[in-house]
Amino acid sequence: MGLNVNLCGIELDNPVIPASGTFGYGYEFAEIYDINVLGTFSFKGTTKDARFGNPTPRIAECAEGMINAVGLQNPGVDKVISEELPKLSKCFNKKVMANVSGFSVEDYAYTCARLDKEEQVGWLEVNVSCPNVHGGGMSFGTDPSAAAEVTRAVKAVTTKPVIIKLSPNVTDIVSIAKACEEAGADGISLINTLLGMRIDLKKRAPVIANKMGGFSGRAIFPVAVRMVYQVANAVDIPVIGMGGVSSAEDVIEMMMAGACAVEVGAANLINPTACRDIIADLPRVMKKYGIENLSDIIRCV
Repeated sequence: MGLNVNLCGIELDNPVIPASGTFGYGYEFAEIYDINVLGTFSFKGTTKDARFGNPTPRIAECAEGMINAVGLQNPGVDKVISEELPKLSKCFNKKVMANVSGFSVEDYAYTCARLDKEEQVGWLEVNVSCPNVHGGGMSFGTDPSAAAEVTRAVKAVTTKPVIIKLSPNVTDIVSIAKACEEAGADGISLINTLLGMRIDLKKRAPVIANKMGGFSGRAIFPVAVRMVYQVANAVDIPVIGMGGVSSAEDVIEMMMAGACAVEVGAANLINPTACRDIIADLPRVMKKYGIENLSDIIRCV
């Protein structure tokens, strides 16, 4: 059976990719299992400067999901290059996906240019869709012209494939995806988290300090499949699907909707071996549905 897929010109052993923000910088999970079984993974959202993140509490539980407002806590791109990537190179022998966030077009360009020079980085996943950071992130991803501006700026300073990560918190996801494609994006990844909120009935106050945050988990899967289908049928560049994926069946459903690779997010926070288990189960599910090669089912609906 063929599990391999091609993502922007780079071959993956399988389409399963842990999503940014749920897998750290990789080496933490390497203590649990051999992370080389993964197609690749998208490392923690990285910004130009170090960020402490949002005030606590940052997490709220929901039925079939969770809300987070971590706020892009990370050590900044210089320390990612000098400290995190060397640690990762000792336990991961494949290309890694660098996830980048910013608060200005210049921020995005600077961070991507720095990471583009790193040999272990295979792709740049540019996050214009973070819903829980004030003054940045999602403000770029909800407007086609702003998303295109970030795309053009990053493409001007990089040589590696640029994948733009889009927000579902919009009325027309297709127009934003097409604007990114026209600006030179090599791929699109979606969806990031929905915007959600919980209220503590006893305190009569929001559960998380940021009031609102990113809603993820199994509950958002149908929304993600719908948006992946819409975008995959509107652009001619690869699409990475994500949002509520928690099983091998979910991976195949995403691929039938149009995804050439699939990211797994919140499931990693529930079960640290989720991605390994999904990959191991793919051959069984492929046999059940008469699938010889995963690459054959992309955009088959």
